[in-house]
Parts: sequence; structure tokens; C-alpha cells
Amino acid sequence: MGAMVCAVSDICGLMDELAPPELAEEWDRVGLQCGSPERRVSAVLVALEVNEEVAREALERGAGMIVCHHPLIFEPLPHLREDGFPGALVCSVVRRGIAVFAAHTNLDAAPWGVNAALAESLGLREHLPLREMATRPACKLVTFLPPEHLEAVSRALFQAGAGVIGEYTGCSFRSEGTGTFYAGLGTTPAYGEKGKMNEVREVRLEVQVEERLLGKALRALIDSHPYEEPAVDVYSIRVPTKGGLGRVGTLEGPLRLEELADLCRERLQNPAVRFAGSPDREVRRVAVCGGRGAHLAADALRAGADVLVTGDVSHHQAVAALNMGLAVVDAGHYHTERTSVPFLARLLGERAERKGLEVEILASRVDTCPWKVGGAS
Repeated sequence: MGAMVCAVSDICGLMDELAPPELAEEWDRVGLQCGSPERRVSAVLVALEVNEEVAREALERGAGMIVCHHPLIFEPLPHLREDGFPGALVCSVVRRGIAVFAAHTNLDAAPWGVNAALAESLGLREHLPLREMATRPACKLVTFLPPEHLEAVSRALFQAGAGVIGEYTGCSFRSEGTGTFYAGLGTTPAYGEKGKMNEVREVRLEVQVEERLLGKALRALIDSHPYEEPAVDVYSIRVPTKGGLGRVGTLEGPLRLEELADLCRERLQNPAVRFAGSPDREVRRVAVCGGRGAHLAADALRAGADVLVTGDVSHHQAVAALNMGLAVVDAGHYHTERTSVPFLARLLGERAERKGLEVEILASRVDTCPWKVGGAS
């Protein structure tokens, strides 16, 4: 089978696998923010955020879609004008025909998202979520059908995205029993006779499905089911997740706090790294949170961390952490998240290749950090 032409919707589907939208905070704005799901693209640019320079980069590198971490549209827009921000930027992106997909707090909480990238870049071993999200919402879809139609209906459900548990696909449970029904005179039953009570040998088919795919799965079930009026049950369930906020792991060997700050400066390419705590304090177990994560200080202590590496740490948050016995490294909001760009580009490229999609996944080269470090001339 040859390579498949890639649609924007294909990339959206891959991103929903990598960073399930169910992991996003309720207030967040994630998913496809502009552009047509049906549009065909030959390249996708992964960036931390969208600005005019990133939009130009997408055009220059032939990318018809941008996957970003910080949403292009976050606050509700009272109008869409080109004489201010963000209206001018949104209009510019739309006019150029570039689709934009945002994965924000769901990428923060994903097992292989922003914080996993940060932990990997600092060489943390066996890292786990710092604050686990134990469960997330999903649905259980149940139907009943004759055994000879089991494979066709199962196949339709699986193609609609049902029956996925982690990295496993085609997951279902099947049990046999007897179905009964009285077919009214106005019916056209596929089995049994109208105007009488019937018994039919049936299989109970159960599949798990994400809430966002429930409508698609229901349509696939009804379209493929042999019955005129199939019996369908939908249950709201909660399923375990490997996601969570931040990560915590262990360095290969102990470092002094000042050495860890130097390591962050080098690996994260931020000359303005600062730290709170004794420079000579020995640290080995490290908690990380990309962006703004000082609120996880208590979680870091509970996880046995010696130090928390994050960004946007205020004076009072640093003092509070030190009083708890926790050292802090402030490596900057931008720089603690920027490592996720090449990391996500690689993962997205691997998924696209496994699906046979003909698309190039590019990591943005644009530095969108608003801060500059001054110094004596």
C-alpha cells in the first residue's frame, strides 16, 4: 500500500493520541483553532507558540499547518480586527491558509509531553509524574448482535477509534447469550418474525471509547449493525492514565545545586538561570515542571525531591520553598518548555510514519522568547 496523503484532521488525530484533550484543564483552549480539517498538507511545523516570524517560517518551509503549545486564540475574541493583537496575527495566519492546532495543558500532563521532554533533556532517570492524574473520563459502548455479524461491527467500531487502551488497539469484550424481542407488525426484523415473540442467539460486544469519539463510534455501530433498531448502551466511566503534572526522577550522579544550575544553563540554552538555596547543597532527586510550576513545591517534597526546576518563580515562592527545605532552580518559562519542540516533532513524525502518512514534521527554529539578557559592554 502506498503512502497516504495527509490531511489536517490526520495530524489532529495523532496529536489527540499523544496529548489526549481529556487531560486539558477545563479553562484551556486546545485542538484545531483555525483552518479546515480536510485541507491536505505536506509538512507540519511544531513550535512553542505562533507569532509573525513563526508564520513566515511555516510558509518558507512549506508547512501548511502549525502545531503549537501556547494557543493562538486563548481569551474569547470580542471582534476580529487587524489593528491590534491577537486579531492581526489570527487574520495573518488565516489569510496565508495555515491551520493551527494547540496542545497546551494536555501536553503538559501527557506522559510524553512538555515535562517528559524537560526531564529527558536534564538526563533524569526513571522519571514519573510529580502530581498524578489518576483517572480521566471515557465511555463504555455496549451492543448486542448475532455472532455472524460480530467481526463486521467490531471492525467498524475499531476504524472509528473505539477499542483503544493505551498503545493497544482492537480491544473488546465478547460474551454470548440469548436476546428476546417481540417484533411489531410495522417492523422489518433482520432475524425472527414480526407479530410474534422471538429468541435469537446474540453476542454482547463491549468497547471502550474516548468521549470525543463517541458520536463517530455510534454512527459506525448503527451503520454496520444488522438490526433495524439495535440495542445500544453507553456508560460514563473513568479510566487510569499515566499522565500528570510535572515529572520527578534521579540524576545519574549527585551534583551541587550550583552545578545543576549550570547544567540547566547549558542544556536549556538559557544564560539567565538562577537558583535559590546553598550553592554547595547536594542534589540528586530532581522534580521538574515546564513553564510555571512553583505551585508544585509541596508535591516535589512529597516525592522526595531535593530541588524543583521550573520557571516564573516569584520571590515569595522561592522563600516558601526554601523554608520547606526545597531548593529551586528558575530556568525560565520559555526555556523549560522549548525542549518539547524537537521532542514532540520526533514523536509526531514517528506516529505519522507508522500510520503511513506522507508528511514532513519540522521543528521550528524561531526563538520566541520575549526576554533578552543584558550585560556590560
